[in-house]
Amino acid sequence: MYLTDYPIDNVSISLCIISNVFKIGNLTLNSPLLLAPMAGITDLPYRMTVRPFGCSLAFTEMVSTNSLAYKSKNALQMICSQPEDRPLGVQLLGDDDDSILRSLENLPHNRFDLIDFNAACPVNKVATKGRGAGLLKDPEKLHGILKLIVNNTDLPVTIKIRSGWDSTSVNAAEVAKSAQDAGAKCIFIHGRTRAQKYKGKVDYDHIRVVKKSVSIPVVASGDGLSPYLIKRMFDQTGCDGVAIARGALGNPWLFPETVEYMKTGIVPPRPGIEEVTQTMRKHLLANIEFSGEMFGVIRFRKFYGWYVRGLPARELKIRAFFKNTKDEMMAMIDELYDHVHNLDHTRDLTVYAPITS
Repeated sequence: MYLTDYPIDNVSISLCIISNVFKIGNLTLNSPLLLAPMAGITDLPYRMTVRPFGCSLAFTEMVSTNSLAYKSKNALQMICSQPEDRPLGVQLLGDDDDSILRSLENLPHNRFDLIDFNAACPVNKVATKGRGAGLLKDPEKLHGILKLIVNNTDLPVTIKIRSGWDSTSVNAAEVAKSAQDAGAKCIFIHGRTRAQKYKGKVDYDHIRVVKKSVSIPVVASGDGLSPYLIKRMFDQTGCDGVAIARGALGNPWLFPETVEYMKTGIVPPRPGIEEVTQTMRKHLLANIEFSGEMFGVIRFRKFYGWYVRGLPARELKIRAFFKNTKDEMMAMIDELYDHVHNLDHTRDLTVYAPITS
């Protein structure tokens, strides 16, 4: 059973949700659909590629406070932006007061609209050292870090958390209430535990409990892979917004499709190959302008693979991973257009994973 096989319900409620603005501190957002921070993904070229499709707020990649405290080249590149790249949040990862304070001093605050603190990253080298999701095991320390950030910036401060460390220590509601007490203006929650990482199902109940436990906005994430699943997240949790991550990889059309689905109960047709390849070209050129030809093309290889999901282009995807120049990658995009256009084949809703109840 696929998306279009499901009956449409609660359309009027969904229309109300998708039409409402909501505030994070003094920041007003015109849509509840946000682009989540993703390591190695949400750089400036990617954010500017996605923004025209309707994401109301985007984030930098996760930035280590240790790196930013010492003004490392990589950290400074991660926080690059431009005037059109707004509203924009910067996501920080750290666990010690000194590096956090120094990173705040080095942060160009006028470039951002909020600061998000990461207490959700499940990667071993992060979480097992007491950073990211590791802080869920020490709510008191996490509370102190949030207060420190709140007291040293005029920007709204938010926090990204998970349901808990594992199934025996689900403490998202406790952490959320503590964060609100520390001055956080919004809770971003991924509905899985650290132990799950990105496996298994998102637990809507955990998110719903968090929403009921605080008075500040709650933005949910996890498995936002289709308009149906995003609507389900709103319906099942009562969240104020949804942060879209993996679902937007090679698929910025997920934002307008979700808006249309929540307004009318109908998902619009998938984009044709001309629109897909046009977006790919713009993204590639932005990558090259930002990172130079060699690194820009190398960084684009994985995006080529994401853009062609659902298309009969397996061989092209494999070959694209060996391209090193602008001309070579542009030729791969042109070949994709010719190949799919000649087959008279465009992606449809089956590109999404099957939906099960």
